[in-house]
Amino acid sequence: MKKRVVLAVLFVLALLLPGSALAETPKVKLGNEVLLTDYRHLIDGKRVGLVTNHTGVNSKGVSVIDVLAKDPGVNLVALYGPEHGIDGKASAGTYVASYTHPTLGIPVYSLYGSTRKPTAEMLKNIDVLLFDIQDIGSRTYTYMSTLNYCMLAAKENGKQIIVLDRPNPVGGVIVDGPVLEAGFETFVGVDNLPMAHGMTAGELAGFFNRKIGADVKVIPMEGWSREMVFQDTGLPWVPTSPNIPDLDSLFGYMATGLGEGTGIYQSDKFKWIGGKGIDAYKFAALMNGSGLPGVTFVPEYKGEASGVRLNITDYHKFNPARTGFYALCHARSLNGFKVPKSKSDSVQDRVMFEKIMGSRKVGQWLEQGLTPQQFVAQYTPALNRFKEERKQYLIYGSKTSPAPGGQPDILVYVGNKQVLFDSPPFVDGSNRLMVPLRAIGEAMGAIVTYDEATREISISGRGKSLLFTLDSRSAMVDGEHKTMDTTPVVKNSRTMVPARYVGEFLGAQVDWDPNQRVVKIN
Repeated sequence: MKKRVVLAVLFVLALLLPGSALAETPKVKLGNEVLLTDYRHLIDGKRVGLVTNHTGVNSKGVSVIDVLAKDPGVNLVALYGPEHGIDGKASAGTYVASYTHPTLGIPVYSLYGSTRKPTAEMLKNIDVLLFDIQDIGSRTYTYMSTLNYCMLAAKENGKQIIVLDRPNPVGGVIVDGPVLEAGFETFVGVDNLPMAHGMTAGELAGFFNRKIGADVKVIPMEGWSREMVFQDTGLPWVPTSPNIPDLDSLFGYMATGLGEGTGIYQSDKFKWIGGKGIDAYKFAALMNGSGLPGVTFVPEYKGEASGVRLNITDYHKFNPARTGFYALCHARSLNGFKVPKSKSDSVQDRVMFEKIMGSRKVGQWLEQGLTPQQFVAQYTPALNRFKEERKQYLIYGSKTSPAPGGQPDILVYVGNKQVLFDSPPFVDGSNRLMVPLRAIGEAMGAIVTYDEATREISISGRGKSLLFTLDSRSAMVDGEHKTMDTTPVVKNSRTMVPARYVGEFLGAQVDWDPNQRVVKIN
């Protein structure tokens, strides 16, 4: 009898404990899983290179390296690792060397060693490059800089890059902080983003591509919505780097880690912020009196330094970026720290503080003694412009509203399966629904090619051969000339084609419901 009771208790615990094999099924299906169930044709018969590290796991915590290496239909020929190495063990800023994988016998190229961008030599033996790394949602975290550099390399070497999307662990709602200014781009700030951008890797790929123009395909997640923080996903958390071992460190990263060179520093893996010459109780009183949501601050001394420990009470309301800038402003009001300044405008002379801030203005505002509220008012106009620009690159909506860019606003189905786009469909001036070429072609089982020199789009599938030309109403269907009432165009670095003509020219039936804003292709 006792044995049965013990077994029953163990079974209940197994159901409840995080990470248990019997625990709740994750709510989110990751891009690496969607790739193998819905988009396998993108890698079938191709030599695959994979940019990943220890965070590249599926919803069961299994390494995507192992998944692809064991899949008989996948030819994995090279790996590429970011800062901290492919195993995530190297300290921040530590040089990582390339090597040969001990069991797979394939090269593991370091993108944090002699180069941070894949070279032509590194890419010559692959046909397609996959990217699967967990980000933490901060502009200064270098994994998304690696994505940017990989996109540049893919463009330069004529390779397609496929981004296997993952959650932004601090959510997709909070967007805050100064926007990086042109000319301040570095590896700790690779594009004109605010400190907290509120975007996933796939959404960032679309944003980056406005400047790059690479052949990028985003494999979106299923089940993720903007208001989700990582705890809502049901996914296993893998420490992203040595100093981000858990979710409190993740959420504290922007709130405590912005003081590079000021003497205001983080400790206990981004859970404490302070420095010398600060009264911990005054600091805590200032921070607690600032009306920052979702967090309280506990005074705490560390040797000769003093500061506050973060106590995050509501992870959905907590704004890590704004908290970090409030902390810097209040800390300077208490100890008057010297603001780091670059000796010149050259990138080589720029101090790390300005690289992280993405601007010289932040230091100037601190020297002027602006209150946190005045500080926020200074960066808000540029932030609002970014928020507006950001909308067109968003893939996911929230539970209560669609993505501003329109992902579920116009729904496209081929058969019974919804087609997911990395750039939103739109209705053009001729009242034709325009959709991303490659996504709609591949969803219909067609092969799509684009000739940049002639601006011609070739689509072959379902026993048909189509030829379109950008900005031209003429089309060829099996060698026969056709005239359309609209033209293919480029928008948001994507070639957009009229869904009806592509579908009907390929022999499908296309039905558009303007009231429901749904198109069905059968």
